[in-house]
Amino acid sequence: MIFTLIKRFINFLSNLNRISKTIVMALVDSFLVIIVLLGSFSLRFESWFWPKDEFVIIIFGSPLLLLPIFYSFKLYSSITRFFENNALLLIAQSITLYAVSWGLIGYLTGFATTGAQPFPRSVILINWLLAIVVFSFSRIYARWLFSKKMSYKSNVIIYGAGSSGFQLSNSLQASDKYTNVAYIDNNKVLHGSYINGIRVFPTSEIELLIKKYNVSDLFLALPSISLKEKNEIIKTLMVHKIHVRSLPSLLDIVEGKFKVDDLKEINVKDLLGRDLTKPNINLLKVKINNKVVLVTGAGGSIGSELSRQIIYLKPKRLILFDVSESSLYQIDQELNNLDGHNIEITAVIGSVRDSKRMKNIFKNYGVQTIYHAAAYKHVPLVESNQSQGVLNNSIGTMFAAEAAIDANVETFVLISTDKAVRPTNTMGASKRVAELILQALANQDHNTSLTMVRFGNVLNSSGSVIPLFKKQIKQGGPVTVTQNNVIRYFMTIPEAVELVIQAGAMGHGGEVFVLDMGEPILIFDLAKKMIQLSGLQLKDRDNPEGDIEIIFTGLRPGEKLYEELLVGEHSTKTENSLIMRAEEEMIPWEKLKPLLDDLNNASMNFEQDRIREILIAIVPEFKPNSPINS
Repeated sequence: MIFTLIKRFINFLSNLNRISKTIVMALVDSFLVIIVLLGSFSLRFESWFWPKDEFVIIIFGSPLLLLPIFYSFKLYSSITRFFENNALLLIAQSITLYAVSWGLIGYLTGFATTGAQPFPRSVILINWLLAIVVFSFSRIYARWLFSKKMSYKSNVIIYGAGSSGFQLSNSLQASDKYTNVAYIDNNKVLHGSYINGIRVFPTSEIELLIKKYNVSDLFLALPSISLKEKNEIIKTLMVHKIHVRSLPSLLDIVEGKFKVDDLKEINVKDLLGRDLTKPNINLLKVKINNKVVLVTGAGGSIGSELSRQIIYLKPKRLILFDVSESSLYQIDQELNNLDGHNIEITAVIGSVRDSKRMKNIFKNYGVQTIYHAAAYKHVPLVESNQSQGVLNNSIGTMFAAEAAIDANVETFVLISTDKAVRPTNTMGASKRVAELILQALANQDHNTSLTMVRFGNVLNSSGSVIPLFKKQIKQGGPVTVTQNNVIRYFMTIPEAVELVIQAGAMGHGGEVFVLDMGEPILIFDLAKKMIQLSGLQLKDRDNPEGDIEIIFTGLRPGEKLYEELLVGEHSTKTENSLIMRAEEEMIPWEKLKPLLDDLNNASMNFEQDRIREILIAIVPEFKPNSPINS
């Protein structure tokens, strides 16, 4: 009970503002200086001393002398928990000035020769020595008390005994959450040595350290290693029940931007094992710099990231186009609150299914470049809302492309998906139709370059499994996976968008660019890694005492075991090794347009069987694996 009250009182003090904390410290110092003087006289007289007559003033008035001196030495300007060794020197200097001044005042005012009690000169020396000890100890103890906050801190291991690890260890000393109990490093030369008084161990002793110190977290202080190297280290750590986090970049540390709270969760992107190719700055700027750029679906995962990157490429104007008012408002507010840009940003509510609205917007604003990211992308939802998925993804793309051609827009880039390749669901088929529309229109006589960029899943998008897994792990499980052999391609949203912008700049009309997504990832393995990197253990037959279980729910309507990126077998390289140019067959506009008109009419009239028939006619490789819904 007493411990709890003390803890609450310490937390209360910690949460006070600077002025309130200074007042509290001054009151404590006033009390201590009086106690020190009473103790000094008591030591000198070898019995308890209580002042009389004039000594009441010189003892109980001593705070009036001490506090201004402490304030002038800036002993109240530093936070107690960041109290450093050089502050002891300041205390010694300030106490010396105070003790000498106090002694002189005692003699100069006649207190030494008057009054019932004598004033021994030795009290000045005793007062000086005792004050240095008491005030130094009080600062050191307060530092320890506030850093601990009377609570248990998590014991952590730092992986990496280099300069970054040293910097992190220094930061942890001021943390009220963590205590660094050990370093581990692969460098044999460092094994057995001490950094900040903390020993460096080989990586082979991780498990022993975890058990010995009850370690909860491991911090990776290796900001300069490649993703491939980090991936290998993470794999070795996943066998241990420990929460792994990583240090920001070395540049952030050097520039002083790093704080302990900035330690990042190990992201699944660290497990992709692929380093990014340095972007071609000229390709990034050529279709954006000093141009009027419009992004459809600007409030979505891809559209919002496109908008963020476009801002820094300095367009003349950025137009955010979305049917969702709330999503549009959020990205508009975010971009307008960014520092360091004077780009005019215009938020426009509208649907790609409204041809007149788009033509009006494109012409009135003089749009030069369009990134068409608006799409319904949740496979099961589109599967159960077939007509709306087709109207938005296919017919909406046709309307957008025709409006762009009518307004003489220079560049139109469609964001496509690997689900468009040999689709088994309506969403994929509708996106494949969108690709064929652009390919066919690209062969018509006009001034607009129509280009497509196709890629797989992006991490942490609204349609990705990553946010779902994170939520399920946080709730204690189980984690749901469709089947144990389902694989998917993954890429980070910023990486995908950066490549989309570069690919769009390479297009002259009709090209299908495909992004290199690296090696496909088994979703079951992904779920296991996320559980282990959260510091938890998989619960299964081999480990029935584990924390989180993975259960299999079966493929959802329209899903397939694996995705592909190429319709045909041929592709050519581009100047960016992560961007390929696909060589695929197309349908001439004269043949495609009547089918699209029929598809539009069938969708508007909710003729579900007819919609599927037309989709299969346009995309013969469409092999639906679920019954027709509404």
